Amino acid sequence: MPRSWLFLSLVFLAPALRALAVEPPSPPSYGVRMENAWIPMNDGVRLSVTLYMPLGGKPGEKFPAVLEYHPYRKDDADAARDYGIYAYFAHRGFVGARVDIRGFGSSQGVPTDREYSAQEQFDGLQIITWLAHQPWSNGNVGMMGISWSGFNSLQMAMRNPPELKAIIAVDATAELFHDDVHYIDGMAHIDEFELNMDMAEGETGAPDYSLDETVLGPRFDAPPWSLMYLKQQHDGPFWRSPVRPLSEIKVPSFIIGGMLDGYRDSVPDMLMQTKAPLKAIVGPWNHTFPNDARPGPEIDWLEEAVRWWDYWLKGRDTGVLNDPKLMIYMQHWHPPDPNLETVPGEWRREDRWPPAAARNTVFFPQPNHTLATSPPEHDVHQLKYIPSVGVEAGFWWGELLSDQRPVDAFSLVYDSAPLKQDLAILGRPQAWLEASATAPLADWFARLSDVAPDGTVTQITGAGINGAQRDDMAAPHDLEPGKIYAMKIAMHLTSWVFPRGHRIRLSVSNALWPMVLPTPYAMTTSLELGGNNGSRLVLPIVPVQGTPAPAFKPPQPLEQRTDVKSLGFPWPGSWTMERDQVNQKTTVNWHGKAEEEYPWGKEADYEDLTYVADDAHPETSSVKGEAKTIFELHDRVLVWQGHLSVTTDQKNFYYRYTREVLKDNQMVKRKTWEETIPRDHQ
Repeated sequence: MPRSWLFLSLVFLAPALRALAVEPPSPPSYGVRMENAWIPMNDGVRLSVTLYMPLGGKPGEKFPAVLEYHPYRKDDADAARDYGIYAYFAHRGFVGARVDIRGFGSSQGVPTDREYSAQEQFDGLQIITWLAHQPWSNGNVGMMGISWSGFNSLQMAMRNPPELKAIIAVDATAELFHDDVHYIDGMAHIDEFELNMDMAEGETGAPDYSLDETVLGPRFDAPPWSLMYLKQQHDGPFWRSPVRPLSEIKVPSFIIGGMLDGYRDSVPDMLMQTKAPLKAIVGPWNHTFPNDARPGPEIDWLEEAVRWWDYWLKGRDTGVLNDPKLMIYMQHWHPPDPNLETVPGEWRREDRWPPAAARNTVFFPQPNHTLATSPPEHDVHQLKYIPSVGVEAGFWWGELLSDQRPVDAFSLVYDSAPLKQDLAILGRPQAWLEASATAPLADWFARLSDVAPDGTVTQITGAGINGAQRDDMAAPHDLEPGKIYAMKIAMHLTSWVFPRGHRIRLSVSNALWPMVLPTPYAMTTSLELGGNNGSRLVLPIVPVQGTPAPAFKPPQPLEQRTDVKSLGFPWPGSWTMERDQVNQKTTVNWHGKAEEEYPWGKEADYEDLTYVADDAHPETSSVKGEAKTIFELHDRVLVWQGHLSVTTDQKNFYYRYTREVLKDNQMVKRKTWEETIPRDHQ
């Protein structure tokens, strides 16, 4: 055979040979043993770690470590959740390492001064080094987590420590001002997270929950984070200091998101900006792990995680480099239903972003409130600002929602003609608004919905913009009343198939409460129509039939601890709305409850939030919250309580927070923070 033929034969055979070389993920070959240890920091503080160790290995066998690091207490509140995940990894030859951040749970020290602080990251570097140099370690460390621990997995990857070989970040973002829960889309937001964390700072660790002043005092006296965040009302150094550009990440990254998660835009950001090896999965889920997703379909993401860890931490070729870069769930229409169990649709693969087949199509709002692909003649549509509009649109661009007709009744609404064939979108729709307001401050919100032939309206996605931040989120400035401004609203990542006969709807409003606190001025806004560069909707249209993704396995039941039981989680909770039509006031009440059982007693968590908006006086909104954690121990009952109040007028936020701890109904300690904070374009 000529040498050239031999070469060509090898070239064509190479993919098949590589496929033959792919190994299955590590099987469950080990037992599991839990071990508690201390990790010393350079300043003498010790951080508490629970190690989930593989049991029954060969003498001298070395294992990689998988770290999760956050303030949500590992020895009580998160113990049941942690065990199922890290026992799974330990059975397959990985040491799971769960660490409480300093000043939280069982770790020593004073609580950090904020989320994702410099101290948290400096400690994280030391934790990674410690794990890599333990006698059982093969020197390789992975980092993972959901939400907070997904955030700091990204942040540690930005620092590229040499021992950190790969990360898995679930429901996480690097955009701390625009995307996180303090300022959604750059606008003030208060939810149960504030209640939870402001009280958590003051709690001591399990199982003794010490009231000794040397332990309790520094935690209890730590200022509530919500006070600090309320003083940081626009982007800038405060929000940027914990993060570095995504392009600086050199650590291989596996990103998981959900179409109903508030942090999902980080997935396309990573795909476009990160140069390191990258894999991404986006399902139809909310803020949950994919094996316990609501709504479904659920998938066995832990097997995918082991394939990832095997390759980067053990050097086993499980074929992850041949996986699609992105596996994403294409959602099909479903009627509005907050209790939907499974979103109809299918998985598809994309090997680049934006998708190669995506084509932007422009729809123009018309004078008769339709949407069409041709530019209209000039017209102006006006909208009176109603501060209490938006309850039906949810709390953070994420939840399954009810019919949107009630909020659309107070919005500018534009509908397409009935579609002549199915139409699919994948990406971030854009609303370009030419708009003005009669006040120096206004917010605009654009929502995309599917209108069924029977008139029901299912919201697909949306986003908002603080008009003062139209040019720069870090340098807000007043609107000039009556002046027309061009504003781009990039809606949050979505996928959707509109069925034939359905209509596309664009809705525009100036309030989306209680997701965003109301702006303080009565006003009317105007939307300018006309011309190719006038107000318009841009949809990323893709073929209805995409390339199918490899099939996921359904999740398997995780191993459970017998001595710890979790009986619920306070989020998403339940809410009710009351409208006082005579006095033009609206009240939304939210309630969440969770219970846990431990060998040393029981824990019950209660959280309540009350939002009030006054349509006649938009400057006088309020948010009030109550949080309580009750520990029923064998010899005493301890109660931590937090009381939050944020009220407004046209110029200020009025903040008050009280933290309390009681023993057997007797007050042990109480502290109040009260401050007037000027509104800074919020």
